[in-house]
Amino acid sequence: MPEITLQLLAILAIAAFFAGMVDSIAGGGGLITVPALLLVGFAPVEALGTNKLQGLFGSGSATLAYAQKGHVDLRRQLPFAALAGVGGALGALLATMLPGEWLQIVLPFLLVTIALYFLLKPNLDDLDRAQRVPPFPFGLTVVPLIGFYDGVFGPGTGSFFMLAFVTLAGYGMLKATAHTKLLNFASNVGGFLAFMLVGVIAWKVGLVMGVAQFLGARVGAALAIRVGAKLIRPLLVLTCTALAIRLLADERNPLHVYFVGWFS
Repeated sequence: MPEITLQLLAILAIAAFFAGMVDSIAGGGGLITVPALLLVGFAPVEALGTNKLQGLFGSGSATLAYAQKGHVDLRRQLPFAALAGVGGALGALLATMLPGEWLQIVLPFLLVTIALYFLLKPNLDDLDRAQRVPPFPFGLTVVPLIGFYDGVFGPGTGSFFMLAFVTLAGYGMLKATAHTKLLNFASNVGGFLAFMLVGVIAWKVGLVMGVAQFLGARVGAALAIRVGAKLIRPLLVLTCTALAIRLLADERNPLHVYFVGWFS
């Protein structure tokens, strides 16, 4: 763990504020906060654990903002949230035991696919559409699986929830965003509890980042509610693309050498 200075806390707080703003609209806040924690000297497991703590503030803040405006019914969604939390906890417990290479290889292609879907799919707006999967099987399968991924790895979870809500549940963009934040908060809770048991959380850093993320998420949620799909859709495309590039640029990614070769 690096030496905790005021300068370091300020840098991480700024990163967390912007991460909260982006994450509350389109997901992908981990694209900013996890690399920031790694860059200042945290070990990967410490970065994941601390990210879960500060992420609670952002996803919780965004969830409250959307609920206050009537875009998500917290009471009706509690069973789904519980399943997302269980998935997040199980994923976090396995995070230090599973090899990450397969995720590093597959995830960039999945994110590019999501970006292309939201970029090219016509008539994506804030109106609900035909439901392809009923709520019960959707909550029993899709929700805990994405929550599990959030515990194991994290970045991109919001994008996967968004894709599932839009394509399978038939939600409009704003409604999907609101429900994504609730389930992301729940999976963060599960992951946080697991990482806390292991003892890999930097509490001071996580709490300072959490306050900044809370404020950023309020700003982002307000923008999303005001503008809707016109803001959510392009930001989601940009976030997925940026996260894919960030993963391919990581020297630990087995595909890094090919990615560098494309631009050399």
